Amino acid sequence: MAIRRALLGSKVRRLRQERNLTQTAMAARLGISASYLNLIEHDQRPLTVGLLLKLGQTLGIDLRELSDDGERRLAATLGEAFSDPELGGQGVEADEVRRLVASAPNAAPVIARLYRAWRLAREDAAAVSIDLPGGRSQKVALPTEEARDFFEARANHFPGLEQAAETMLADMRPGHRELEQRLARRHGVTVEVASVAALAGARRRYDPQSRHLVLSEILPRPSRSFHLAYQLGLLEAREAIEAAVQSARLTTAESGNLVRVGLANYFAGAVLMPYGPFLASARETRYDLAILTRRFDVSFEQAAHRLATLQRPGDSGVPFFFVRADVAGNVRKRFSAAGFHFSRFGGACARFILYETFSSPGMIRTQVARMPDGSRFFCFARTIETTVGGYGSPPSRFAISLGCDIARAAELVYADGLDLGQEEAGTDIGPGCRLCERTDCPQRAFPPLHHRLLVDEDVKGVSPYAFARHGAPSA
Repeated sequence: MAIRRALLGSKVRRLRQERNLTQTAMAARLGISASYLNLIEHDQRPLTVGLLLKLGQTLGIDLRELSDDGERRLAATLGEAFSDPELGGQGVEADEVRRLVASAPNAAPVIARLYRAWRLAREDAAAVSIDLPGGRSQKVALPTEEARDFFEARANHFPGLEQAAETMLADMRPGHRELEQRLARRHGVTVEVASVAALAGARRRYDPQSRHLVLSEILPRPSRSFHLAYQLGLLEAREAIEAAVQSARLTTAESGNLVRVGLANYFAGAVLMPYGPFLASARETRYDLAILTRRFDVSFEQAAHRLATLQRPGDSGVPFFFVRADVAGNVRKRFSAAGFHFSRFGGACARFILYETFSSPGMIRTQVARMPDGSRFFCFARTIETTVGGYGSPPSRFAISLGCDIARAAELVYADGLDLGQEEAGTDIGPGCRLCERTDCPQRAFPPLHHRLLVDEDVKGVSPYAFARHGAPSA
């Protein structure tokens, strides 16, 4: 068996050079010839499992250092940048982008950050203006993308907050009553459960002056516990939260506030689902969310989100991506620790299993997804519902999906009975229509950015659009 070759050669070369080893010296340690090692470093020969294990032992490295998940995400981002028509993009070949990432590991991320900064600046310049009293106007620009970048760049794992949660749990149990008692005893915070009418539709409200926390009666018990832990995060993990925010060099106050909320939510999850016990339970149950939600008294979304954060070096779980979308197809939340690329601008792929769950509410749906670059992911998804009122108040319905590289799928109970070994098995999906090169997709909504649109009034194909790469001759 051979490990996927993409970008591994350059990583082997970098690790060798960091240890000041010649190809001859390193080849001798691996028990291969120097010429064969040279071919590996130039992606001309595969890195077999045996060699990979020997490499880890010889160099004393964590094998996750050879994972190409981050490089795949970076290559996809650069592919989007080089295809942007507003920058005069003509579409750079995928192989050329991968070579750039491999040969310039320090410069390539800078290019990606420059592109993101340009997009943010352009969006801000084109933001909608609203009229304010006195004839003034103000531009409206959402900083959500900057906050998303913050969490994704850190693989949605924060050791400082994990440590803060474990410190707090050293002298208490993560139960609802214990959380409420700690708020009262340590911080003088009183907790009240109020009617829907009293809160005017809000789910929680905290008054820092009176130290009074009010929770809506409509919240289920797991959600009430989560809000208690969230409040403790703002009070007891403030130093760790601020340290993380300051390290990010965010550009707007709104971005900082979004990140603070996200980090306090992260802390709450770490309190209700402590890292060690939760990871042990996940492995024992083979990531069965039906059992995990009951064992830790949490919601499906809370448990699913926590699974996507278990990336402690030396003791990590399956690297998952996490995504939540609404019935209109808007992606509300996303994190990727599995190398799955979400299109930064525009919607997700209509063939992604996430959207099919709305036709079977509450049921787990599974999918083997095959991306245009040949990478495959195992995905599972289901819907959830939330409400802010009683009878007559329409519920909000969302879809939640988790996914991992196909190589880790056998560790999940949801993959039982599926043939995961066939390369041809699965559903062809993409990062989004604007970046997808598949020519035969019947659900394509837009032509790809870096292709030339071909219009023939006499031909109707499977896809709504026919297209050719820029520079290709016309039919």
